[in-house]
Amino acid sequence: MNPHAKLICTVSLIMGTSITISSNHWILAWTGLEINTLAIIPLISKSHHPRAIEATIKYFLTQSTASALILFSSMTNAWSTGQWDITQLNHPTSCLMLTMAIAIKLGLVPFHFWFPEVLQGSSLITALLLSTLMKLPPITLLLLTSQSLNTTLLTLLAISSTLIGGWMGLNQTQTRKILAFSSISHLGWMIMIISYNPQLTILTFILYTIMTSTVFLSLAQIKVLKLSTMLISWTKTPMLNATVMLTLLSLAGLPPLTGFMPKWLIIQELTKQEMTPMATIITMLSLLSLFFYLRLAYHSTITLPPNSSNHMKLWRTNKTLNTPTAILTALSTTLLPLSPLIITML
Repeated sequence: MNPHAKLICTVSLIMGTSITISSNHWILAWTGLEINTLAIIPLISKSHHPRAIEATIKYFLTQSTASALILFSSMTNAWSTGQWDITQLNHPTSCLMLTMAIAIKLGLVPFHFWFPEVLQGSSLITALLLSTLMKLPPITLLLLTSQSLNTTLLTLLAISSTLIGGWMGLNQTQTRKILAFSSISHLGWMIMIISYNPQLTILTFILYTIMTSTVFLSLAQIKVLKLSTMLISWTKTPMLNATVMLTLLSLAGLPPLTGFMPKWLIIQELTKQEMTPMATIITMLSLLSLFFYLRLAYHSTITLPPNSSNHMKLWRTNKTLNTPTAILTALSTTLLPLSPLIITML
């Protein structure tokens, strides 16, 4: 891809995200979302592979539908209340339409079908952007309007996303699809708590972004796209594979790693809100995603494949952790002892 085109797309992505998260007016927020959509499309389609073109079309159609719904929702609210302020969303129909639009943009169940397919058709770095940066503007809109939205509907979306994200990831062999369903499952946890403690949603998103970035950057360095390749990558970069295993276990939410913190705090908050049954259900459903995280971790650290493989054995190279990946890995695995400090900052 032309460096100038890549620079324009990157600047547009940062600008679109900044416009949306800093705006108070619906039209400005919608404009930021549109800039984001148009900026990421060349990055998805840059390989000119048929699967990449298919992913681009799917992404464009779903995001266009969601943007139209957001515009329709804001116009309906302005028509009935005379307000274009994002925090003044009071019309019931507008609230429902906005919830559906944000669910489509984020890839929440039952609007999740586009997300794994788009990630599968993208490169690992573009998939990282789709899983992290592109989720920030819709989540910001959800945070700003969380007090107006239907809590029961959000809880239903959260439980469904955690269930389907864990269930559909069980049988996948492509790492990008597994991480797509992982993203859907984590979004379920964020949406579950957004009406009760928005700051906790922000913390969960930040920690999810750190852990997911570590996994994607590590996989891009090892050049692993499927589990069968991961089986023999140990001989190539043993240290990197070991850190990938720890980060995957952290994503699964196992103590004493960083990923345990947001789940622990969310369960605690749900219990305080007298939603113990919901906390129990979402905790049990997270065991589904724990299975495929453990499978990925096993594949990344196995030293001898259990069956014959068609892949040529790779020579061990001198590749080591680069500085950004090393910093992200440290953050992904060692932040749990700082929980009291982080809680006081919320």
